[in-house]
Amino acid sequence: MLKKKSEEKKTQGQEMSEVDSEAGKELKKNVSKSKEEEIQKEEKVEERSKKKKGRGLWGILNIYSSKNNTILHVTDITGAETISIKSGGQVVRSQREESSPYAAMQAAMRIVKEIRDKGVVGVHIKVRAPGGHNGPRYPGKGAQAAIRVISRSGIQVGRIEDVTPIAYGGCRPKGGKRGRRV
Repeated sequence: MLKKKSEEKKTQGQEMSEVDSEAGKELKKNVSKSKEEEIQKEEKVEERSKKKKGRGLWGILNIYSSKNNTILHVTDITGAETISIKSGGQVVRSQREESSPYAAMQAAMRIVKEIRDKGVVGVHIKVRAPGGHNGPRYPGKGAQAAIRVISRSGIQVGRIEDVTPIAYGGCRPKGGKRGRRV
């Protein structure tokens, strides 16, 4: 009788060890499967990031064009970080030529070259005139020339919008009740 009990314990022990080994094998399979799945997920993420890099960066080109100068300022899409900034005054020597279409075109060419090197493939354009309380509400001569150069350079142009500030009432204009007397 003692032998039967000891034999039963041995067979139960063998069965338990067989179950344990099978469970261990299943665990190993599950672990290896989960590792394989993680590797596949990482590969997919890498592929997505490569695709995003292939699409390139987009930025915002702010063009401020007054009767005295044209300033081109490229930022990232949030507008928080400057990528490049150029003005008509950096291109020409004479102050009277800073606002000319030629100076704006040259500044735009330089800015295109610089932003291409930094990986920008497209821009949204925001055109601004002085506007506001006393300024003119129309942009200067250089804005249209700069836009033309940007669009012909091969950089994609998204939206073009006018962001000139508009005065709504506000302060009383200078000159008094009867206006400026000449």
